[in-house]
Amino acid sequence: MIRNLFRGVKRRAGHPCLRIVHLTSKCKRCSLEYQVKTMPLQILQGTLDLMILRTLATMGPQHAYGIAGRLQQVSEDALNLNQGTIYPALVRLEQHGWTRATWGKTENNREAKYYAITRAGRRALEEETERWRQMAVVVEKLLAEEQ
Repeated sequence: MIRNLFRGVKRRAGHPCLRIVHLTSKCKRCSLEYQVKTMPLQILQGTLDLMILRTLATMGPQHAYGIAGRLQQVSEDALNLNQGTIYPALVRLEQHGWTRATWGKTENNREAKYYAITRAGRRALEEETERWRQMAVVVEKLLAEEQ
């Protein structure tokens, strides 16, 4: 019966544990604590726009790879954004009029679209930052109730 539960589950190369999280595992790589610490962060809907706008307001015009690199750096590698994540957000921001895109040359002399924050984008950034801070206070209060 138990053998059927793990049918098709592959073992890690050179590792005796199965690819499941063990709550009480003695193996460091399989413990729940290790799994949570190494799990990539999931971005809440709407927060990526806020992070991109903040990056552009702080650093000036950037291409998508530069924005993704900055977010990864600031998050200490907790965020690792791929093109399928960042480009739709950049298009959405441009459609809202919060960013403006122009073609330019990268440090490697390649053509890339550079994004800059607009006045409307700065206003949206201020409003969204305030909303985010208000929501963070509410979430913190709710989490504090559980302690």
